[in-house]
Amino acid sequence: MRKIRSKQGSQKSESREADVFRREHERLKLLLNITRNISREIHLDRLLRLIMDEVVSVLNCDRCTVFMLDRDKGELWSRIAHGEQEIRFPSHMGIAGHVATTGEVLNIPDAYSDERFNPNIDKKTGYRTRSILAAPMRNKLGELIGVFQVLNKFGGPFIYEDEELLDAISVISASQIENAQLYEEQKKTFDSFIETLATTIDARDPLTAGHSKRIAMYADEIAKIINLDEKEREKLRMAALLHDYGKIAVREAVLTKEGELNAEEYEHIKSHPLFTRNILERINFARDFRDVPTIAASHHEKLNGSGYPNGLANSQIPKLGKILAVVDVFDALTSKRHYRDRMKFSKVINILNTNSGQQFDEFFVAAFKKMKVDRLISILESENQDKLKSEDLSFMSRFDVNHLVEAVEGNRVDADFVALKNTFLTYYHRDHLKGCKNEKHH
Repeated sequence: MRKIRSKQGSQKSESREADVFRREHERLKLLLNITRNISREIHLDRLLRLIMDEVVSVLNCDRCTVFMLDRDKGELWSRIAHGEQEIRFPSHMGIAGHVATTGEVLNIPDAYSDERFNPNIDKKTGYRTRSILAAPMRNKLGELIGVFQVLNKFGGPFIYEDEELLDAISVISASQIENAQLYEEQKKTFDSFIETLATTIDARDPLTAGHSKRIAMYADEIAKIINLDEKEREKLRMAALLHDYGKIAVREAVLTKEGELNAEEYEHIKSHPLFTRNILERINFARDFRDVPTIAASHHEKLNGSGYPNGLANSQIPKLGKILAVVDVFDALTSKRHYRDRMKFSKVINILNTNSGQQFDEFFVAAFKKMKVDRLISILESENQDKLKSEDLSFMSRFDVNHLVEAVEGNRVDADFVALKNTFLTYYHRDHLKGCKNEKHH
């Protein structure tokens, strides 16, 4: 009898050990999977969203928020949260504030019975918080950098195993979040450097001020219309901002000359794309952006090979360079120059249409004409944003450039198209800057 009991006890012990081993194995698999998933993401917003989604799935709960600690402002903040917009509050307030202040893990089965819980957010949003689990997030130096907060465990309150799991996830996440923050800071620094370079060249001639930024905005509108991915959009933006940087090597007398250029001057200014490429190739672009100099230098190339500086034809021209070619010409024709004002809009579009398939890629010309008119005006008049009426922009957002062409050329005479023409031309000819009173078109 004693032997049977001993054998049964041994079997139960082995079963418990196997169960513990199985649970630990599953826990490690979950953590490994989370590590693999989040290690691929370097953009902070997407990373935070990914982490929160992983936590909600693993802990079988309704919501998760990652609060970051802003030491300078003494605040906890989250610009991404399940079910909420950006959240900011003093770093000592509420459940998350308590965790940030004490470094403790809080597991609260009933939120409304805890005096630290602030029910005002529930009242404001209509959400009902039941259970809360909050854990500190620390970096490699042990410094608190944020707080994980998860809400409403399905099937009951959070348990001790959930606390251990969230604590492990916070350790894994902290390092990647700091990497993403560092990447974001470096990107901001590099972006400001790129924009400063663009501003520098535009500033050489007051009449072309803003040209590079407008090119970047037009190009990005096309990028969105044709669904370029984020990396391609960023590459296009860089190339657009820097496409004319080679003009820094162009003689000022030529660059700012009033009137038409003679043959020698025209040849001189045609050298600026080569200068652009040569200068930009000295910048240490990240691996994915190393073709920015080539793209930027190709904005005067034409499909039929008649462009410059290299006379490239069709497939030899970078795809993003073909976009720059369309928007660069459009901005040049719709901007004031030393020798003329904005060209008549219908004539500008006619130039794009006539040269589509010869100088410009038809696909990108067609994409340009799908741009909404409110965006077109906002970019055209980007230096006069305070003069744009919100009701006019709202009205023009109903139409794209194709509609606008029909309206301006008089092919459509119904009331909305007449109003579109009048509203657009008021801004295009800058009558809104002359104190003219707009008619009530809509």
